[in-house]
Amino acid sequence: MNRLLAGATLGLLLATAGCATQPAPRTAAESPADTIVEAPVAEAPGAEPAPPAAPAATTDPAAPLAGDAATAAVAAVEPPAEEGGDEDFATIYGEDASGGANGDSFAALDPWEPMNRRVHAFNSAIDQGFMRPLARGYVRVVPAPVRTGVSNFFDNLSAPLAFGNLLLQGRPRESVETLGRFLVNTVAGLGGLFDPATKALKMHRHGADFGRTLARWGWRESRYLELPFLGPRTLRDAVGAFGDTSMAPMTYVEHDRTRVSLEALWLVDVRSALLSLDELRDAAPDEYVLTRDAWLARRRYLVEADRSERDEGNESLPAYLMEAEPAPSRP
Repeated sequence: MNRLLAGATLGLLLATAGCATQPAPRTAAESPADTIVEAPVAEAPGAEPAPPAAPAATTDPAAPLAGDAATAAVAAVEPPAEEGGDEDFATIYGEDASGGANGDSFAALDPWEPMNRRVHAFNSAIDQGFMRPLARGYVRVVPAPVRTGVSNFFDNLSAPLAFGNLLLQGRPRESVETLGRFLVNTVAGLGGLFDPATKALKMHRHGADFGRTLARWGWRESRYLELPFLGPRTLRDAVGAFGDTSMAPMTYVEHDRTRVSLEALWLVDVRSALLSLDELRDAAPDEYVLTRDAWLARRRYLVEADRSERDEGNESLPAYLMEAEPAPSRP
């Protein structure tokens, strides 16, 4: 079961898009102290009129600069704006930041849009009425180091699932490293609460699921499908979820109450990581389209990463978004 409401990714990325500013208008006014006044010179009869004299350059450091000169001066002293978000957008979601070509292709993958919109409205009501308040309370009550340990624990539990899928994808080196991470973090990391495999041994994290394995086998594109409670999917990923169930460690917890409690804590932990995106989601003109396009773009990026065997993980959100500390607002 993939992460809930991963479609909020594009909302934050869209916020990084700026609009070009127009240059300042030129002004002809000058300070009287900086203007050189010359006496008129008598001209000989029939002579060509002399061209107007160019104004003398000012030497007053306090004199204002006009038009392009002011723009150039500001650019010279101000540091360049951060471009990380824009670069990640172009890398993950394609060069068309406006969503033109990609948006059209994603709409073509959504022939079941009327049904999906109804399911999305149901999921949004559940999220706003239950999951969002629960995640806010979790962030307010539970200290950040404890929440980090919980996230590490569930990340470690996903390692056997990634290990199996990496083998099925024909990537033995990554699968062996994933198994090694699991063993190190389980033993030395106290069941996965800590991550010595990354911090001490510099072992890379590799992610995979059966939906991505099916894509590696040839099922590249698939129709968009939103499921009740489970959120965005594609038809391929929905089929893959059944394969993931057989490899997920929590499936083998025989005590029902313990298994349900673990799954509930996992969902709350995932939802708390998305709190910083709520305001942007709420402000979206069409939150369904934003969710759909973000989900399909992220999955397409991960599938291409698997084909080129890049180490991109299995997070629903890019790493730079997952690192942001959510600031819960007061209800």
